[in-house]
Amino acid sequence: MRMTDFTPVRSSRRWLDDHRLLVWQTVIVLAVLVLSAGMAVVSSRTLTAVIFAAPFLFVGVVLLLRRPTIGLVLLIAASLIFPLELIHEIGLTALIVLGLTALWVFDMIAVKRKVTLLKSPAISPLLVFLVVTILAFLNGQIPWYPVNSAPLDGQIGAILILLVVVSAFLLVAHQIKEIVWLKWLVFLFLGLGTIFIAASLFPSLRNVVMRFSPSGITSGSMFWAWMVALAFSQAVFNKKLSNPIRAGLGFIVLTSLYIALFPARAWISGWLPPLIALFVIVWIGLPRQAIYVTLAGGAVLLTQIKNLLDNLIYVGDNSYSEVTRLEAWCIIAQIVKVNPILGVGPANYSYYTPLFPIFGWYVQFNSHNNYVDIVAQTGILGLISIIWFIWAILKVAWRVRKMVPEGGFEQAYVYGVIGGIVATFAAGMLGDWFLPYVYNATIRSLRTSIMPWLFMGGLLALEQILLQRQKNGNKSLLSGK
Repeated sequence: MRMTDFTPVRSSRRWLDDHRLLVWQTVIVLAVLVLSAGMAVVSSRTLTAVIFAAPFLFVGVVLLLRRPTIGLVLLIAASLIFPLELIHEIGLTALIVLGLTALWVFDMIAVKRKVTLLKSPAISPLLVFLVVTILAFLNGQIPWYPVNSAPLDGQIGAILILLVVVSAFLLVAHQIKEIVWLKWLVFLFLGLGTIFIAASLFPSLRNVVMRFSPSGITSGSMFWAWMVALAFSQAVFNKKLSNPIRAGLGFIVLTSLYIALFPARAWISGWLPPLIALFVIVWIGLPRQAIYVTLAGGAVLLTQIKNLLDNLIYVGDNSYSEVTRLEAWCIIAQIVKVNPILGVGPANYSYYTPLFPIFGWYVQFNSHNNYVDIVAQTGILGLISIIWFIWAILKVAWRVRKMVPEGGFEQAYVYGVIGGIVATFAAGMLGDWFLPYVYNATIRSLRTSIMPWLFMGGLLALEQILLQRQKNGNKSLLSGK
């Protein structure tokens, strides 16, 4: 070899290649410290907070780079437990998802130097939806009506909500490589959810729980739909669980249905999506029993239709809500006529509604419907994108259903997610539940609306785990082991 092969420059480059992760971690730490020092100029309290928090932040970043799945577990815990809201109206859930996404992208670009996405039919429609939303945002800057459109922060907030749910979906799909982490997500959600269900029944416990946890968890339709779907599927199909645990999960289901159908029966979004989830799960996993359940349910509907309408459907102000929502949808359709392809832009339609009186009142209102919101903000292209995603994720779920072994967590998870998916997108007709509208549910409601996206992402992760198992099994057979 020539002596030039051992020059300091070559040695430095070789060292940098061998210690690339350490170098980038050091860069992150230095950047955080510089930023913190700048913030410290503002107040001495900030300086104290930075000095105290910087070591923990460094350790956290390093840990999440090495074990990103820990961040997903913390996301569920933080969404359900902590009431902390930072940067004005942006909730902790959104901040954590965006932070984890930034670390994931950084790891692909700076550390692994390779950006890859799973080849799944469920990913493309979401990416298309993001592109359509950006185009709708640009298109929404056109003054479609002689009034001001939504403020820029409102429009950006609407885009941010979509970015958060898509990021959460992709994070789980790409970062979970072992079944144990899916179990952590499911049982942590069920465990914390059980506390809120108990608090709903006992006022004394409710006062204690609300001291440290965010209010409004149980007012999210997705909370109830996925609690019932996952608890029921694990109780019935996961035969590897002990009988006491399965009985406990069954009790959670019964308690949830009791709360939804009796004390909270006026809230259709609380009881209809869970019932839809149960109906779908039973038909998939227990088709023989489902026939009898369907016949019995049909008989009740035919013989008790009036009582059900009076005591379950048209309770409280539901009748008024139905009339006003239908009128609101008609008015929003008139607004969107000006640009049906891309809509009037994220968040804008609420500022155009006062131009169209609803029952004689010139007021701002929203649709309380995910699909009407999507059309109003992103037009027909946005609606096509979300319908495409629904079809694609159900197609993936149906394929994974045939891959899972019977009687374990994986089978129960797939059945529960299929029921949850149908319930989620059915609930979209009752409110802005799976994609919160920035001027109704707001970004903060992501703490419950994020759940379906996390568990749907888990479906893609499970498919990759099962494919890897099959691949390893084939290798073993070929090697004669």
